[in-house]
Amino acid sequence: MNLQEHYTNLYKASVHKIKSGAYDIDYNIHNDQDDRFGLSLIIKPPESVKNEIQKFLTELRTVAPNQYYYPDTDIHITLLSIISCYEGFDKSTLNLQDYIKLIKTSLIDAGEMQICCKGITASPSCVLIQGFPTDQGIHLLRNKIRTDIRNANLKESMDERYLIQTAHATVFRFSDTLEHHDKFLSILDSYRNRNFGSFKVDQLHLVYNDWYHREHRSETLYKFEL
Repeated sequence: MNLQEHYTNLYKASVHKIKSGAYDIDYNIHNDQDDRFGLSLIIKPPESVKNEIQKFLTELRTVAPNQYYYPDTDIHITLLSIISCYEGFDKSTLNLQDYIKLIKTSLIDAGEMQICCKGITASPSCVLIQGFPTDQGIHLLRNKIRTDIRNANLKESMDERYLIQTAHATVFRFSDTLEHHDKFLSILDSYRNRNFGSFKVDQLHLVYNDWYHREHRSETLYKFEL
């Protein structure tokens, strides 16, 4: 996949929808009764990158104050959605040690991984920071863990919604009517190529998460040091 081309095509299609008012408002974002949970392996960007992201979000708030903005605690890049969120999923039905042991083994030969966070893109429901792995390390690791989990016959629903191939971080969701379309889109456009920083991936987090990875509704089950 050509990541830049993918991000650009997504942005162009989404800007057209936002401009015409055909964006998707998420009415579940403030619903603490939302019962969709899953199991994910995620990467958390460092403070330096999150600080730059918050500068962007602060500017967006000036024209769209009623929308949903991700706090630092919830900003992440999904390496793998091992069990996609669904209603009623309970981690107590799993032997979590099986997953932890397997992932540890998968990581033995993992090489160094770097991610460059540069520019933003959008979907009809959210705004995302574009992430670009600097080599094939993340792609190879994803495929290895996918294969190892399936070979071990552990419960999983990887790639059922879509095949994760990017390294983006969702940072904004529409949760209300957008009042100033042109100003909002102008800010997005000004950040299309903004450099938010690069970092070396030194940890992976296995998390039991809700749909939005909200910290108060999610739980870190294990941290893998790389």
